[in-house]
Amino acid sequence: MAKSNALPNQPHGSPEATGAATSRASTRPIMQPSPQIPDLDRLIHERIRLGIVSALAAAKNPLTFNDLKSFLETTDGNLSVHARKLEEAKYIACMKSFDGRVPRTEYSLTPSGRRAFEKYLDHMEAIIQAAKR
Repeated sequence: MAKSNALPNQPHGSPEATGAATSRASTRPIMQPSPQIPDLDRLIHERIRLGIVSALAAAKNPLTFNDLKSFLETTDGNLSVHARKLEEAKYIACMKSFDGRVPRTEYSLTPSGRRAFEKYLDHMEAIIQAAKR
C-alpha cells in the first residue's frame, strides 16, 4: 500500500499533501525597513546614474558628455537617457555650447544633487554598518 504524504487534517490533493509550493506570502516574514535606515534614493541608485553623480561629485570642473561616456563605458543613448532623468530631478545641470562648429555638452552636479548624493552615501554607510553587526 502506498504511503500518503498528506499531513494530518489535510485533504488529499492539497498543496501541503502533494508537496507543492505554498504561497510564500503567508510563510515569509514581512521585511520592514529599519527605522535607522532611510529609504533608498532609487533615482541615484541605478548603476549608470550613480556613476554620473559620482563622477560629477569627484570632478573639480564640469564633465563633458564624451568624458562621462568614456568613464562609464556606455552608449550615447544610454548616457543621454540617464542624464536627462537626473537633469529633470534637478540633480545635475546641462550646459550646451559650441566649440567652433562642434556641439559641446557639459554636466555639473547641482547643490540639490550634491545633497541627494550625500544622503545616498549616508544611507549606504548605514546599510554597511548594519550588516557588520
